[in-house]
Amino acid sequence: MSSAWWVYMVRSRSGKLYTGISTDPERRFREHGGEGGRGARFFRGDPPQAIVYREPVANRSIASQREAAIKKMRRPEKESLIE
Repeated sequence: MSSAWWVYMVRSRSGKLYTGISTDPERRFREHGGEGGRGARFFRGDPPQAIVYREPVANRSIASQREAAIKKMRRPEKESLIE
């Protein structure tokens, strides 16, 4: 499935999970790591280690809804998505 939007999760060095949306998760991961100065505040002092989850979605609206749903999940639920 070719998708214009992705919902993704990144694990930080300390093990925390960050959830976001992007049209290019790999580019966004590099930005979070400091490339281009456009990373999320979440990663200041706790750099990103790896993209641990990607989910293709049809459009930005659905991506935002899915991101919100994942952010409401408890950690064990998020970990079960990753596995």
